[in-house]
Amino acid sequence: MTLPLILLGVGLLLIMAEVLIPSFGMLGGLAAIALIGSVILAYQVSSDVGQNFLIAEAVLVPSIIMLGLKLLPKSPFARFLVAGGFSFEDGAAVDERDKALMGKRGVVEAPLRPAGTARIEGRRVDVVTRGDMIESGAWVEVIGLSGNRVEVSVCDGPEPPDRDTQDEAAQTEP
Repeated sequence: MTLPLILLGVGLLLIMAEVLIPSFGMLGGLAAIALIGSVILAYQVSSDVGQNFLIAEAVLVPSIIMLGLKLLPKSPFARFLVAGGFSFEDGAAVDERDKALMGKRGVVEAPLRPAGTARIEGRRVDVVTRGDMIESGAWVEVIGLSGNRVEVSVCDGPEPPDRDTQDEAAQTEP
């Protein structure tokens, strides 16, 4: 009775190892041989013991696979395989010119449904609304920046001129 239990334990450990360590199926094949051997030896003891081993394997094998998949991201090998990637915090995925667009206004070039393009400060910018549908030709204002996402909403028209430029224009006119 101990040999079937040992083979069952070895088979389950090999399944866990197969999930965590890429062996191109060698560990999985050894696990299958160990699990099948444990059932055969359990049936030689008695048919009730063999059925209990079959039921145990039917429950334990998927459980061990799921446990292995839960542990996989934390394993040293998975950290080696998966690159860290970029984040918005390090700025690698962000267009530096977009940071100056906050509060600027522009004209929609392609309908925003809710994403599209608008011409803001003379350049085409991929923009998104908060769910509103905006047709081409409408004026929009940048209301939010998050990473590479430029969020806009409908506004009345172009930006009003600065107060300083109005005063200067009034002083230069005779």
